[in-house]
Amino acid sequence: MAQRLNQLDSEKFSCSICLELLQIPVTIPCGHSYCLNCIKIHFDDEDRKQIHTCPQCRKTFTPRPILEKNILLAELVEDMKKTGPQAILADHCYAGPEDVSCDVCTGMKLKASKTCLVCLVSYCRKHLQPHHDVAQLSKHTLVGPFKKLQENICFRHNEVMKIFCRTDQQTVCYLCLLDEHKSHETVPAETERTEKQKELEVRRLKIQQSIQNREKDVKLLQQQVEAIISSADKTVVDSEKMFTELISLIQNRSSDVKQQIRSKQETEVNRVKEVLEKLEKEIAELKRKDAELEQLSHTEDHNQFLHTYPSLSTLTDSSSISICPQRYFEDVTAALSEARDKLQEFLREKWTNSSLKVTEKDALLSPPEPKTRAGFLKYSSEITLDPNTAFPHVLLSEGNRKATRVKQKQAYFHHPDRFSGWEQVLSRESLTGRCYWEVEWRGGGVGVAVAYKNIRRIGKSYECLFGFNDKSWALCCDTNSYVFWHNNVQTKLSGPRSFRVGVYLDHSAGIMSFYSISETMTLLHRVQTTFTQPLSVGLWLWVDGVTAELIQIK
Repeated sequence: MAQRLNQLDSEKFSCSICLELLQIPVTIPCGHSYCLNCIKIHFDDEDRKQIHTCPQCRKTFTPRPILEKNILLAELVEDMKKTGPQAILADHCYAGPEDVSCDVCTGMKLKASKTCLVCLVSYCRKHLQPHHDVAQLSKHTLVGPFKKLQENICFRHNEVMKIFCRTDQQTVCYLCLLDEHKSHETVPAETERTEKQKELEVRRLKIQQSIQNREKDVKLLQQQVEAIISSADKTVVDSEKMFTELISLIQNRSSDVKQQIRSKQETEVNRVKEVLEKLEKEIAELKRKDAELEQLSHTEDHNQFLHTYPSLSTLTDSSSISICPQRYFEDVTAALSEARDKLQEFLREKWTNSSLKVTEKDALLSPPEPKTRAGFLKYSSEITLDPNTAFPHVLLSEGNRKATRVKQKQAYFHHPDRFSGWEQVLSRESLTGRCYWEVEWRGGGVGVAVAYKNIRRIGKSYECLFGFNDKSWALCCDTNSYVFWHNNVQTKLSGPRSFRVGVYLDHSAGIMSFYSISETMTLLHRVQTTFTQPLSVGLWLWVDGVTAELIQIK
């Protein structure tokens, strides 16, 4: 087995991407084999195109092939490493992706050790030997191996370009000096490199200083975040303590009021009972006298009647009793109701004032919204649409900046981020800070939206539709009207009709503004809220043929 492997051409066991012996060999459907890591990187680079190809035969695959280790080929490669010739074991002599390879070697190329400026060829040690042995070749100028040698060769004179023309800002060969660069300011390329190197170092120092300044800013902002969190945590603890104390105070006061009411109740009831008892005694006395008078009225003895009547006819006047209206405790209820209303008003006013102060403080950290389009353009962002989110009947083009609703279903592969029920698509980028973008649309109507990444994607419920849930905001545009939607609440808008809409976002300040763009900018709607997550741009295409494009602003 070992003898047979020694006879095999090692090139057959090499990866055509890295030109080295296969490492964890895998075979794709067309039959060609590669290192697992090499073909994985190759396919990763092609993911955006959604079509994957074989680097050798260029056969295409949809979807992306699943890579599995070729066990038999892996064993052969391992045996070859163990039993093959020393040239194979010394694979460090072969040229890798970052090395200059020998131009003479066939098959697996060795590393170049020198480049000949006369032959304009790079040689490995083996093929360089004639330059040491042959007298004529020994006079050639040998230098360290050049990478991309042809870029250093004058295409007109086939000579190495060692001169730098400062007039045209390009490298030239010495024959060019005798021709079109004759009267130009020129210096040796090495001299120009030395000066540019000095400029480079100065520029690097400035960049490093900028990095240090930014890192200081980052540290300060991180400290500010920690301070905000710490302050919020402390305030929550303090507020809970104060509300607990307030609740306890109210409960204690409630107990006192209850006790006072019961005490007053007892006093008032006892007072009334005393009067009631007195009245009952008076009634009994009056009834007794009435009975005596009735009995006297039936007496036939006139003398007895006249003798007794004076003593019975005298009446004792009872004091009149004043009965107050029955409002014994209503004043307590009224007082408590007034106290409750004042407490509610106090808490509401204090909380509102506190919230306004926070908003004003936050506003100081963020510059005001621009007043002109030139001001908005300073915050313009390059935004692209994410194919993994596009509804199957939404076609992306123009570098994934333009979306078109089409009748034909697109060959998108399955992805959990894809909208399955509504003709929508989200941007690839997440938006924070201050951003500005413009959308140009044509057709029956579109929704220009901003949404959280965690908006629901699967199904045709309103939880997935831009503007009809609490995770998205949408400006709906057609040829006749503008309507703004958020959380299934509609706001009808007025403004000049335009096929271009501008959107300004200040994430930290919680501001989102929509503008109609024509010869001037007209504000259509502004949102003031608190954003809890990064945002994405969204497009909703209403009918077939509608297009919407994220404009590249220059």
